[in-house]
Amino acid sequence: MTTPDGSPADAPRVPGSPSQARAPARADGAAAALAALAGDLGDRIRFLVELDRLKLVLRRTLLSDESRRENTAEHSWHVALLALVLADQADEPVDALHVARLMLVHDIVEIDAGDTFVYDTAGRETQAAREEAAADRLFGLLPDPQGPELRRDWDEFEAGTTPEARFARAIDRLQPLLLNHASRGAAWRDHGITADRVRRVNSTIGESSTALWDVAQRVIDDAVARGWLAEP
Repeated sequence: MTTPDGSPADAPRVPGSPSQARAPARADGAAAALAALAGDLGDRIRFLVELDRLKLVLRRTLLSDESRRENTAEHSWHVALLALVLADQADEPVDALHVARLMLVHDIVEIDAGDTFVYDTAGRETQAAREEAAADRLFGLLPDPQGPELRRDWDEFEAGTTPEARFARAIDRLQPLLLNHASRGAAWRDHGITADRVRRVNSTIGESSTALWDVAQRVIDDAVARGWLAEP
């Protein structure tokens, strides 16, 4: 839903490729210090430092003030709050904290796999394989039981079979829709996205929340009326 490849703004866009940004070499010996940490605590600290790379993965969605593209860490924080604030709008009862947990975990794989733009057909063909490999590596950095527990959360979101996972997938669609409207359709126009494609991609919101799908349709219709989103 970036660059979906997570590359810097001036880098060539390769659909679905991982972020090209990497931390500079640590001449100060910080990397060596982390490597020397022993046991489960050391593994957990190294995993948490690795998560910082999620801030380097850029999405196609602009911030509401149109100043720059959102990164995936910001997206994860935002959708987790959507989970807490909007959980009562799910058509079936959901545990808001569990939905928030799914939202915080589901995009960790983009550290390796990049963020695949939802309208990128070619990138989506390889998305599952790239993200599965990323999940194996990243959650494998954590010791038992935390690594397997977070991996189960990721698998749950991907399967979309629990009420919480269905609602999580719905708000994962809603958040960029709201930002695209707030930024006056800039990303839609930049990539030639038309209203029919936006409606089709976001219709999955209605599978979990009738109320939020109504909101989404109102947002889309308003964007069309204002000239921010073109009908085909």
